[in-house]
Amino acid sequence: MTGIKAAGQKELKLFSGRTHPELAEEVAEQLGIGVVPTKFQDFANGETYVRYLESVRGSDAFVLQCHADPINESIMEQLIMVDALKRASAKRITVVTPFLGYARQDKKHLGREPISARLMTDLFRTAGADRLMAIDLHTDQIQGFFDGPVDHLFALPILADYVKSRVSGVEATVVSPDAGRVRTADRWADRLGAPLAIIHKRRDPNVANEVKVHEVVGQVEGRTCILVDDMIDTAGTIVKAADALFENGAREVIAAATHGVLSGPAAERLQNSRISEVVITNSLPVPKERQFEKLTHLSIAPMLARAVSEVFSDGSVASLFES
Repeated sequence: MTGIKAAGQKELKLFSGRTHPELAEEVAEQLGIGVVPTKFQDFANGETYVRYLESVRGSDAFVLQCHADPINESIMEQLIMVDALKRASAKRITVVTPFLGYARQDKKHLGREPISARLMTDLFRTAGADRLMAIDLHTDQIQGFFDGPVDHLFALPILADYVKSRVSGVEATVVSPDAGRVRTADRWADRLGAPLAIIHKRRDPNVANEVKVHEVVGQVEGRTCILVDDMIDTAGTIVKAADALFENGAREVIAAATHGVLSGPAAERLQNSRISEVVITNSLPVPKERQFEKLTHLSIAPMLARAVSEVFSDGSVASLFES
C-alpha cells in the first residue's frame, strides 16, 4: 500500500527523490505505507525526467528530497517532482527538505549579492508547493521567505537525549563554536541542564582572511564539552573550536550537529582531531568514503513521520516539541 486514506477519501502519499531513498523508506515504514513508485530518467544532456507510476489525483502529497551532493541536481529534481504532482492534480503538495540547500545565503553581506535562500523558496512556490517542511534551518527568518505554511522541525531532542545518555553523571558544558550559534547552544543548555560557554573568534590582523580563536568565555576546565552547531561542512570551525577548548583545560569534547554535510577534508579532519565523538542525524546521506570511526548517526525518520502524520490529519506539528 502506498497511501493512507482519511475521512472524505483524503489520501496521504509519500514521494522520494534519488539522493536519500533510505531515509524515505524509513519514513514510509514508520507511516505504514510504501513510497510511490516513480520513474526517473537522465537524458544525455543532463536533463531530468520524472513520471509517477500510479495516480496521484486528489492526494495529500509529501515530496521528500535531501539537498545533497550534487546539490543543484537534487534541488532541480525535487522542483520537477513538484511540478509533475501539480499537473497530475494532487490536492496539496508539501515539500519535505530535511536539509534546505542555499539556506546559508539568507541575507546580503555586500552589494550585488543574491539572497539565494529566498530564491529557493520562491522556486518551490512557483513549482506548485503549498507547504514547506525542513529541519533546523540555518536561520529562523527563512520561514518568512516562503509564501505559505512552514513546518520548522528541530533535531535537538534526538541529539540531546543521545548526548545526555553519553555524558550521564559527568560534569558537562554546552559550547557554542561562535557567536552566531549562541541561541542554539542555549537551547541545548536548557535541555541538558548544563552551563553554557562561547568561543569568541577574532580575525588575525596580521594574516589576511584567517580567523584566530581568541578566547573561551565560560567554565570548561576539567569538563566534558558538547560543541553544538546546525551543520558540519568542512569541519574547520568545529576542529579549531575543539582545539581551543583543550587549550583551556577541557577533559573531553563531543561534537553534535543536525546536518553532516562533511565536504572535502571534513572526515579526515574530524577523525584526526581530539574530538572523541561526532554525532549527526541522517538528514543527509553520508557516502562510505566520508564515514569514519568517530561518527555516530541518529535517525530523524520517526520525527519526520510524526510531522507528516500531523500535517495530514490537520493536527499540531508544534506538539512534537512542546516539552
